[in-house]
Amino acid sequence: MFSKRVFSTVFLCMLVAISGFVGAKEQQANSNNNLSEKLSKLIGLEVQSITPTPVDNLIEVLTDQGLFYASADGQYLIHGKLYGLGENVVNYTEQSLSKVRVEGLARFKDDMIIYPAKDEKHVVTIFTDITCGYCRQLHQQMDEYNKLGITIRYLPYPRAGITDRFGNLSQGFKDLRSIWCHEDPASALTKAKAGSNVAHRICEKPIAEEFEFARKVGVSATPAIIFDNGMMIPGYQKPQALIKVLDSLKSES
Repeated sequence: MFSKRVFSTVFLCMLVAISGFVGAKEQQANSNNNLSEKLSKLIGLEVQSITPTPVDNLIEVLTDQGLFYASADGQYLIHGKLYGLGENVVNYTEQSLSKVRVEGLARFKDDMIIYPAKDEKHVVTIFTDITCGYCRQLHQQMDEYNKLGITIRYLPYPRAGITDRFGNLSQGFKDLRSIWCHEDPASALTKAKAGSNVAHRICEKPIAEEFEFARKVGVSATPAIIFDNGMMIPGYQKPQALIKVLDSLKSES
């Protein structure tokens, strides 16, 4: 049996440990808040989350402008990729962004233009634009992708941005909005990528939100192909090349 003195000592140690843990969490929260305010004030970054990394005194900072790293004291900011060099090379940046992509794509799933494969084996989501040559080439081969069991889901990415240099909505944004607002978006997108003029339409679509999300997760050009695990391949992929990558990922999972 514990004596009252031993019990009191153990209880006091537990209180000290809990107090230290709570104090450390509060200190970390204050540090994160200070860093968020600093990045917002100095360079206009809106911090959305701050998490530890496998590297001592290095933290991961997810912002509205992408993923950054910072020193734990908030004195240094790094923009780049973080790799682990153990038995295998691990791209920690891509791992983090993959999670963000999966969560983001789930929010926009009802706004996708979909070209389904009859015998579906894989699903990819592609940020696309009608002015992009490789986007048009990819779309021209839609039947080949579908025959291989690849369902294509599109989200809009106006390459010229949301607004032009005068602050007006860009033509690229208005064209994509018109397509996504069409009563038959899939047909409208096919015609636009074949060179047809886009009939002007206006409705409420989250194109600007999707564009900003794409930029945050590393999309800078079209087409950008995202797999269901969140991994991304930038640029055009031939049907046979894409199916090899997809089959390889499936066998690894």
